[in-house]
Amino acid sequence: MKKIPGMNYCMECGTKLIPRELKNEGMIPYCETCNTFRFPVFNTGVSMIVKYQGKILLIKQYGGNEYILTAGYVNKGEDAEHAAVREIGEELGLEVRELHFNHSHFYAPSNTLMLNFTVEVTSAAVQPNEEIDSYVWFTEEDARKNIRRNSLAQAFLLGYLDHVYTFPEQPALPYK
Repeated sequence: MKKIPGMNYCMECGTKLIPRELKNEGMIPYCETCNTFRFPVFNTGVSMIVKYQGKILLIKQYGGNEYILTAGYVNKGEDAEHAAVREIGEELGLEVRELHFNHSHFYAPSNTLMLNFTVEVTSAAVQPNEEIDSYVWFTEEDARKNIRRNSLAQAFLLGYLDHVYTFPEQPALPYK
């Protein structure tokens, strides 16, 4: 069985998991002590393309020197849409007027399913918290040029702008 990060031992009792066939699912990690299948556990995050009057907000944070999208994790018991609105409020001090889901992608390095949204905010008056080092409102074309290269943020932004989502080691997915 292919090793699944964080899924070699039962999260309830600590017993080493073994592969077991589950009808219509294939080989799934199984705990012989708990007598139950253990499906993969992963983080869920949101990233947002923040827009106001045709401009796109890109940020720099945590000492990074490249522009990225605003992002954060979904809290336990929280809907992804609520997390997107909460993160915009917490990190940028902005109010969301409209929110639309764009696309998702599993990001293996952090074991995170990322859900990307476009959010239209009610004002351009950013009030950043301590997580944000700097920010700029870009035109769509300038956002395209300034987003961190070869990043998930770039894949989401270009996918949104071009209606074709291309992620590393995956073919392009056309969406209109």
